[in-house]
Amino acid sequence: MAKKESTFLNMVITLLVVTAVASFTLASVYNLTKDPIAKAREAAKQQAISEVVPEFDNIVTMKFKSIDGPDSLEFSLAYKNNELVGIAVATYTDAGFSGKIKAMVGFLPDGTIKDVVHLEHAETPGLGDKIDKTKSDWSNKFQNKNPENGIKVKKDGGEIDAITAATITSRAYCDAIERAYATFKANLTSITGEADSSVSQEENNELATQNGGE
Repeated sequence: MAKKESTFLNMVITLLVVTAVASFTLASVYNLTKDPIAKAREAAKQQAISEVVPEFDNIVTMKFKSIDGPDSLEFSLAYKNNELVGIAVATYTDAGFSGKIKAMVGFLPDGTIKDVVHLEHAETPGLGDKIDKTKSDWSNKFQNKNPENGIKVKKDGGEIDAITAATITSRAYCDAIERAYATFKANLTSITGEADSSVSQEENNELATQNGGE
């Protein structure tokens, strides 16, 4: 009986040791990789911004609550010579075939779509992954579109040809873009107000510099 208890105790101790070692290893790997992963995501985001808005020399970041959900969307207001030239919106949809899709949508100040690129997805290789510009030019279909009347695939009464055999993914991408536009439109006053404020501040700075030099 004592031998059985001893064997059981040894098994418990061994299990605890293995669990502790595994936990330590996972924690160590997480700590080693979290910063590189965060830096890679930030670099991808900045690259996406540069791809979906016109050339700029300054970025102002704002966040607005999604028009139809609890999450906030990050807006990057792009300026060139103190003029607002584009707005990049980091948007998302939960309607992808394989879950959440994240994308960056670029609008011109009048709301026209400049371009859109994906940020993250887990869609089916060879089908839904064609939202990736490195896999196909499908996402170019959104360029120069006015989303005022909706961005939808043709099966839903819209103008966008869905990716062959990937209608769910195509529909989801449209959903992400519509979410970005609806939030953009709902906060247009704040966005244009920030643009006016930025220009006024720059003019005040220039005036102060001129007065200081006289």
